[in-house]
Amino acid sequence: MADDPTPDVPNRIAAHGVIGDMNTVALVAEDGTIDFLSHPRIDSPTLFAALLDPAKGGRFAFHVEDGTITYRQIYLPDTNILISRFLGDEGIGEVCDYMPIDGSGRIVRRAKAIVGPKTFRLEVSARPDYARATPTLTPVEGGVAIAWTGTDGKAWQVTLYASFPLDISGSDINTTVDLKEGEDCWVVLCPGRPEQPPVSNRYVRRSFSHTRDFWHKWVNRGSYPTFWRELVVRSALTLKLLTSSEYGSIAAAATFGLPEVLGGERNWDYRYCWVRDSAFTLYSLSRLGYYDEAEAFIHFLMERAVETGESGMQIMYRMDGGEEMPESNLDQLAGYDGSRPVRIGNAAYQQRQMDIYGEFLDALYISTKARGKPAYAVWAKISRVVDWLARNWHLPDRGIWESRGEPKEYLSSRLMCWVALDRALRIADIHSLPADVLCWRDERDKIQKTIIEEFWNPDVGAFTQFKGSSTLDAVVLLMPLVKFINPRDPMWTSTLKAVRRHLVRDCLVKRYINTEENDDGLGGEEGAFTICSFWYVESLARTGYVAEARLLFEKLHTYANHLGLFSEELSETGDHLGNFPQALTHLSLISAAIWLDRSLNGNKADPGYFEFKMMEDPDGIF
Repeated sequence: MADDPTPDVPNRIAAHGVIGDMNTVALVAEDGTIDFLSHPRIDSPTLFAALLDPAKGGRFAFHVEDGTITYRQIYLPDTNILISRFLGDEGIGEVCDYMPIDGSGRIVRRAKAIVGPKTFRLEVSARPDYARATPTLTPVEGGVAIAWTGTDGKAWQVTLYASFPLDISGSDINTTVDLKEGEDCWVVLCPGRPEQPPVSNRYVRRSFSHTRDFWHKWVNRGSYPTFWRELVVRSALTLKLLTSSEYGSIAAAATFGLPEVLGGERNWDYRYCWVRDSAFTLYSLSRLGYYDEAEAFIHFLMERAVETGESGMQIMYRMDGGEEMPESNLDQLAGYDGSRPVRIGNAAYQQRQMDIYGEFLDALYISTKARGKPAYAVWAKISRVVDWLARNWHLPDRGIWESRGEPKEYLSSRLMCWVALDRALRIADIHSLPADVLCWRDERDKIQKTIIEEFWNPDVGAFTQFKGSSTLDAVVLLMPLVKFINPRDPMWTSTLKAVRRHLVRDCLVKRYINTEENDDGLGGEEGAFTICSFWYVESLARTGYVAEARLLFEKLHTYANHLGLFSEELSETGDHLGNFPQALTHLSLISAAIWLDRSLNGNKADPGYFEFKMMEDPDGIF
């Protein structure tokens, strides 16, 4: 039984499914409420944000009125079409939600009485521009126009069409509709194009078919593992929703302001295109056989990798390629469960993060293996970036986790600089491309030497977070994943043991412990970082502990929400924390699943087959 949230209590982060059209994403709660939607793009101001402030944020609710209701949500298989079901004492109703893939930016919500007659209630309280604007509602043919003026002075309008009459009450719409068993009705939210004709029954039927067919065809183009196919497909579909069909950029998450620590200050805006997160996404999608997204992102990035700044590449961009994302607070919003400040923008765009080159070159390497030689103009820009990196890989930075503390020489950055030079050398060699090969190789080997000699702490028995430190960072789990170190190397197995001892609780892994030595400049103790948990699973499998990796992978699935979706972090009690859904989590799930599947389906005559690997930990590593 699900409890209806009171006006002051938001739906839980985990109580949501997502729909989208590769321009924006809407969160749909189990109770039929769209309580988060940025409009018209994923990094635009919100139209509905009750998730961040139930009283002021605005919502778009469409649900069954009944005495007692049990909520259930499912996706139409292999699609991003969401079905919310309402199981009550007096029958069953459902609402089907989707965004057509036709460039219209519409949200279609279709209600149906499945068992018995049902009464559905529609409640729409649009609170545009992060709840800073008050809309004006005007009846139009077939619906209601919702208009407002943003803080930028620009006039905006959306229109709500319905197959039933809509009742306006001030700045809200509140209507009920009675359906007999088998009857349906619909409501469609349309961006402001007043010259367009009203939505019709025919459009709703056809847009459903076209949307279903689009997602079925996209999934059918991929190659999925035998084990955990459904989880991997859902993760891939979620990653696809975070891509921009217009620009080729990829958002790190669909939301902003959701807390990593309840009541704390770690409330960031992740609706932008990080080079790191995008590259990891492309790596995971390419392992499933999807390469169009990689080509679109490379085109997006190469248009912006110009001779400006120190390397010609920022760590992140707006979804349209804009380079500035000034950080500010939305003081008018109460925050999720009182977690403030609610931030938009992200000051990290001004940071130096040396690891981004490794993630990008690794993704490009995988793409070129499948799609062939990169265009000369693309390679010319990339080689200039690599030349800069060969001269500057030693620079201190803020690390992969975007510390707000002092710059340091982080292991994550040094490791991924090695990856960047290594993959650039491979691309140049395979495709006979012009490059300063001797310089690149020399600097790559220097990096390897510095990591082994300067980041190994014999007292800890592990590679540590930054040069000369004694603190651990779960990013070390990437070392065997990027083929920097043999997973049977004693230095690595000792490091894995240290990670297990200090950062792992069951299957949950913290990215690091905030101490005086490695202070990240922020207060509060965050939850387990879910991407690190999947990295840990893959590291175990690569090291040979397939049975343990498989068990922990299954345990991690118990933390997914009812639809197989993950946020950024997990609390000690299993609650979802941070922005949702999070690309990093889903892409690391895909990578871990593929590696485990390869282990379990391997050639039985191959000495690398899992049955020949260490299954019971004879060396006492754990």
